[in-house]
Amino acid sequence: MRPPHLLLAVLVAAVWGVNFTVIEIGLDHFPPLLFSALRFLAAALPAVFLVGRPKVAWKWTVAVGLVLGVAKFGLVFVGMDAGMPAGLSSLVLQIQAVFTAVIAAAVLGERPNRVQVLGMLVALAGIGVAAVDEGASGPLGAFLMVVGAAAAWGLSNVLTRKASPPDALNFMVWVSTVPVLPLLALSMLTEGSDEDLAALRALDWQGTGTILFVAWVSTVFGFGVWGWLLRRHPASTVAPFSLLVPVFGMSSAALFLGEPVTPLRWCAAALLVGGVALTTLSPARRAATRNPTPDQVGRPRPEFAARPPAPTEESVR
Repeated sequence: MRPPHLLLAVLVAAVWGVNFTVIEIGLDHFPPLLFSALRFLAAALPAVFLVGRPKVAWKWTVAVGLVLGVAKFGLVFVGMDAGMPAGLSSLVLQIQAVFTAVIAAAVLGERPNRVQVLGMLVALAGIGVAAVDEGASGPLGAFLMVVGAAAAWGLSNVLTRKASPPDALNFMVWVSTVPVLPLLALSMLTEGSDEDLAALRALDWQGTGTILFVAWVSTVFGFGVWGWLLRRHPASTVAPFSLLVPVFGMSSAALFLGEPVTPLRWCAAALLVGGVALTTLSPARRAATRNPTPDQVGRPRPEFAARPPAPTEESVR
């Protein structure tokens, strides 16, 4: 990878890590589900006119939009609003790699090898350590919401694999159109229209800035550059840079929000990042097919690990 491309990969990881700090600031201005809806609205409305028509079937766009946009990001925003620290959220979400591998094994027949199984166990140990740390200092329920968000992210990764979008940015922009109305409806039902209207009336420059950052910088710019890099370099070369996301997430949260990084949290970070690296960078075994289809004959065997999970600032996140 050329130095400018390497710097771009690090920049995207930094943007996605800092995004958790920006979300934490935005939650001081908006109820969590309303904030998530506004994020997708801001990302989708202008961008749909720039990326052209959707390039995959609507069933996949809607499925990923509901699982990734409503379930994953809804749980992340609500969990962080309930007390889950921004830095720890950026770390715990990386367990999505384990959920992705498990779901892919069940749905796609991509059986994990021994190294991947070891990586999953190491990552799960990291989650256990993080749970002990959070249980001693914050609400465990908020921690479990973020773990649930990671599971939804894993499912959305497998759905994205099935969709096989030829243009990652185009797909992400159209996916962003799906969660807006469901999230607004959930916000009105659970957070109340009065609270939503009060947040919109009190909108200031800082609140506007958080929406624009998570929508345009983290989503549109981040996924656009990530997809651009994936088109020019092997996925196995680009994917490891996503492991930098929790490094930037925890560092920015400590720097700007004053979040403490306890020894237990450092231990959890080492276990989680190490386990995720083993899980995602080791190729899975593809289930054998007795009667391959014509398009499978002579085609290189796909490797699950070579296709990185669709990250959010979340990456996704």
